[in-house]
Order: sequence, then C-alpha cells, then structure tokens
Amino acid sequence: MRMAIDTNRYRDFCEGIGAVVNMFRHADRIYVPFTVLAELRAGFACGTLSRKNEAVLSMFLNRPRVVCCFADEQTSFHYARIYRQLREKGTPIPTNDIWLAALVVQHNLLLYSRDRHFDHLPQIARAG
Repeated sequence: MRMAIDTNRYRDFCEGIGAVVNMFRHADRIYVPFTVLAELRAGFACGTLSRKNEAVLSMFLNRPRVVCCFADEQTSFHYARIYRQLREKGTPIPTNDIWLAALVVQHNLLLYSRDRHFDHLPQIARAG
C-alpha cells in the first residue's frame, strides 16, 4: 500500500498509537506531502522541543520507505478541480488539506488522516 500521511497521523505515530504504528509498518511507501512537513515544522518552531522534534522527523524522513512529496505544475490542476468541487458543494477545507488532496489524487495514493472533511472528496481513497 502506498499512502500519504496527514500531520495528525504523523503525530499519532510519534505518540506510539498501536493501530497507527501498525499501519505505517505495513505500508510499502509512506508519502509525506510538503504541507505536512511545513505544518510539523511550524509546530516545532512554536514549541519548546524544536530540536528534539526535528531530529525525530529527520530520522523518519531518512527511512527507505518514506518519500517527501512536492507539488508541481500537474498538482496545480488537481488543486483547482478539488477547490472548485468543494466550493460548489459549499464544503471548504483548509488550504493545506486541498494541496494534500491534490497530491493524493495526482499520485494515486491512499490518504491516512483523521480529518473528516476529506469525506467531502469521494475521489480520495482512505487508508485505515
């Protein structure tokens, strides 16, 4: 299974939540979208354990099955379609999550997130 993780699932993994650790363990590839990296590092910058959290993240990112996922021109087309879809339904979601959704669609990934607002996007397959 190839899955993209949301910020909340990375945090669950770091907290050792069994079901999440198991899901990570069984993934063939774990994609970390650039927005997740940004959200994590913003949280680190505002916290008191910045160096420790960055070191843990660095070790995670250096695992062979973990891939950072960045936007490109094609991502912007997926973003635009998802943005319009949500706007027409009257179901906005945070901008970072639209980028995350666009990357998931573009790369045909499963999304692993606790956020229910992704339920408004039936084209996104969910992990877990």
